[in-house]
Amino acid sequence: MIKTIEWTDAGVVMLDQLLLPTEEVYRTYTDYEGVAEAIRSMVIRGAPAIGVAAAMGVALGMKDLPELPPEERDRRFGAVCAAISATRPTAVNLFWAVDRMKRVYARVRHEGSGEIRRALVEEARRMHAEDIESNRALGRMGQELIPDGARVLTHCNAGALATAGYGTALGVIRAAVEAGKRVEVFADETRPFLQGARLTAWELMKDGIPVTVITDNMAGHFMKQKAIDCVVVGADRIAANGDVANKIGTYAVAVLARENNIPFYVAAPVSTVDLEMPDGDGIRIEERDGDEVRTIRGVRITPENVPVAHPAFDVTPSRYVGAIMTDRGVARAPYADSLRGLCAPPPTAA
Repeated sequence: MIKTIEWTDAGVVMLDQLLLPTEEVYRTYTDYEGVAEAIRSMVIRGAPAIGVAAAMGVALGMKDLPELPPEERDRRFGAVCAAISATRPTAVNLFWAVDRMKRVYARVRHEGSGEIRRALVEEARRMHAEDIESNRALGRMGQELIPDGARVLTHCNAGALATAGYGTALGVIRAAVEAGKRVEVFADETRPFLQGARLTAWELMKDGIPVTVITDNMAGHFMKQKAIDCVVVGADRIAANGDVANKIGTYAVAVLARENNIPFYVAAPVSTVDLEMPDGDGIRIEERDGDEVRTIRGVRITPENVPVAHPAFDVTPSRYVGAIMTDRGVARAPYADSLRGLCAPPPTAA
């Protein structure tokens, strides 16, 4: 399985996704500022992977903590969490992970520095392992919706590279293949960062799963030609009503799928569901540097200094979503009820 991110004695090791598919380079980060920059610059990307990276960044920020008065430790911890939280605004997993680390810190803050470090590192590593297992569970349940012989369209990359391992949307595809189904993938290139062309195609080729890369504006053509049987995408945040924030261009794919009577599915762990967000209108959409549109790998493709709009995500209304595959089951409309039920903590034993 592809190792996207790993905690080691030397630091946090990440596969540099900016260099794929031509170079496979692993980078080691020894301080939380480096982890924060890796998230910001998209060395690591994808909501679940960002969450794991955030947790490891927080743990790394307290790893070499000397013995300090609790108040000074609190200030240090707050500064680390603030720096990690300021990296990217849309993916809820980042904030979920930081909040989880805050709860651990609150429990052990009056212990010695060694115990604080141990507890934070242990929690970050636990979140890494949990993410892989939740993706496998999501895949097992979601693949039931994928028919044998399916031709599946994906948008962006929601594979092992977007998670701690295995993947969400691609995890569903992997699980379908493991169940003996024949699956062929059409991968939108996903401008402007080309996650589909660079990353999804690279992952699937490594796994021996048939994949064809198409440009984003070809999706409607292939749907009309009845070459697509279903669409499976990931998510960066899912509102309580089932509205889905995902990579820019997802909304257009969902509308095209509806027009062509093609099922549109979303695959994401319950940690991506934000029950505090009533609907997608309140989701903050990240605006990235216009040079990511003006250039490809440093080569300018537009007139110099031309104005560029670059929202990194869009929101797909829940009415276009046929089902949301999660690690706790498959949610269907009305999502306000089904998502809340899946996200509810299990009942405690009497």
